[in-house]
Amino acid sequence: MATKPREQWGSRYGFLIAAIGSAIGLGNIWRFPAEAYRNGGGAFVLPYLIALVSAGLPLLILEYTIGRRYRKSAPAAYRAMAKPAQFIGWWQVAICFVIATYYAVILAWAVRFIGFSFGEKWGDDPDGFLFDTFLQRADTPGSFGGFVSGVFWPLLVVWVITLVILALGVRRGIEMANKIFMPMLVVFFLILVVRALTLDGAVEGLNAFFTPDWDALTDGDVWVAAYGQIFFSLSVGFGIMITYASYLRSRSDLSGSAMVAGLSNCSFELLAGIGVFSTLGFMAQASGLRIEELVSDGVGLAFVAFPTIISQMPAGAFFGFLFFTSLVIAGLTSLISIVQVIIAAVEDRTGWGRGRTVAIVGGATALASLLVYPREGGLYFLDIADRFINRYGIALAGLVVLITVGWILRRLKQQQEEADATSAIQLGRWWRFCLGVITPIVLAVFLVDSVRQELNENYEGYSDGFVLAAGWGVAGGALLFGILVSLIPWRREPEPPPVSVADVEKNERSGS
Repeated sequence: MATKPREQWGSRYGFLIAAIGSAIGLGNIWRFPAEAYRNGGGAFVLPYLIALVSAGLPLLILEYTIGRRYRKSAPAAYRAMAKPAQFIGWWQVAICFVIATYYAVILAWAVRFIGFSFGEKWGDDPDGFLFDTFLQRADTPGSFGGFVSGVFWPLLVVWVITLVILALGVRRGIEMANKIFMPMLVVFFLILVVRALTLDGAVEGLNAFFTPDWDALTDGDVWVAAYGQIFFSLSVGFGIMITYASYLRSRSDLSGSAMVAGLSNCSFELLAGIGVFSTLGFMAQASGLRIEELVSDGVGLAFVAFPTIISQMPAGAFFGFLFFTSLVIAGLTSLISIVQVIIAAVEDRTGWGRGRTVAIVGGATALASLLVYPREGGLYFLDIADRFINRYGIALAGLVVLITVGWILRRLKQQQEEADATSAIQLGRWWRFCLGVITPIVLAVFLVDSVRQELNENYEGYSDGFVLAAGWGVAGGALLFGILVSLIPWRREPEPPPVSVADVEKNERSGS
C-alpha cells in the first residue's frame, strides 16, 4: 500500500503564525510580567535578551532542523537519528499528554469568566468566588471529590473545538485556525493595553515594571529565571517545534523563521507586561496599596487580581471581555500545538489516518482531562502536575536532548548544515557553543536548584504522599512511559526520511 504523503503547511506564513501561536500562551500573559518585576524590573530585560540569543533561538533552530530534516514526529525523528534516542520523543509525548489535560482546564475557567465579567459575578470577594463558589475547592489536597459542573461543561466545549480543528488537518485546521485566532489576539490585546494605559495610576505601574535594579544583574538566580522564562515561553523542549517543522517544505528558511517566531513571542511578552502593570498601577492607586503587594502570577493574577480591577474601573465588563477572551485565544492556539505532538506521534507509529487518530488518541486525552480536573480537588492536582511536569519534564527532557544530540551523537554540526543550506541567516560556531555548553550548564543549574528546593520543603506544604504520587509520580511516570514505549518493536518500519537539502548540496560539491 502506498504511503500517504506527509501534510505540509500552505505557506511559510502559515507555519510562522502557527509557531507563534504555539509559543504565545498563558505564560506570556501571566508569568513574564511577574518574573520581570521580581528579578530586577527593567534590568531583567538584559539577561532575558541574552537568554533569548544564547539559548532560546538556538534551541528553536535545533528543533526546526530536526523536524524538517527527518519529516517525522518527535519519536520517529529521534529514532531516525539513532534508534535508542526515540525514548526522548515518547517522553515528550507523555509530557504533552499531561500538560494538555490540565491546560485545557484553565481555558475552561477563562471561558466562564468572560461571562462572569458582565455583571461582575464575583462580587466583593473575587478570591472566595474563584476558589469556593466557582471551583468549589476541597479542603484537603489529594482527594478528587465530586464533579463541578460549572467547570466540566466549558471544558467539554474547549475539547470539542480543539479536536475538530485537529481533525481538519495541518493546513485546513491548525493553519487556518491560527490565521484567524492570532490576528484576533493581537487586536484584542492592543485594545486592552491602550485602555490600560489610559487608567489613573498607569504611569506608577509602568515605573514599577521598567525601573531597573542593576544590582540584580549580579544575582545568579535572576539569570536562571531569565533562561527559565525563555525556555518555557518558546515551546521548546517537548516536541512541538519538531512536529510543526516536520510539515515544512524542504527549502524553508529555518534560522529566519526562528528569529521571527522568537522575537514575536518576546515582543508579546513585553506588551503583556505593559498591559498588566498599567492595570496594577490603577489598582494600587484605587486601593491605596503598594504595587509590590499586588504583584502575582498565574491563577492569582488572572482570576483574582484582574476581577478585582475590573470591579473598580469604568467599563470594567468590556475590559474583562477583552482580557479573558485573550486568555482563551492564546491558550487555545497553544493547546492545539500540544495535542498535535501526541496525534503526530501515534500517526507515525501506527499508520492510522488523522480522523481515526484524533478520535481515539485525542478523545482519550480529553477524557482524562474531563475525569480528573473538573472536580472539587482538581485544582490541587492541576497545581502540582504543572509544577513537576514543567520542571522535571520539559526542562530535564531539554537537557537530555542537548546531551544526546550534541555530546553523544555529535550531530550539532550536521544540524547546523541543515539550517544553513536554506537560511538567509547563517549559523556560526556560536550556535554549537550555545547548545553544547551554555544551555546545558544553565539547565543543569536550574534543575539542581529546583531539586534542592523540593527536598528542603514540600511544594505548597503538600503532604509527602501527595507530592510523591501526584508530583514526582507524574514526572517520573512520563519518563518511564517514554522508555517502555521505545522498547516495543515497531510493527512496520517507518519510511526513511527524504534526503535533506544539506546532504544533496554536499554530494554535489563532492561530485557524487
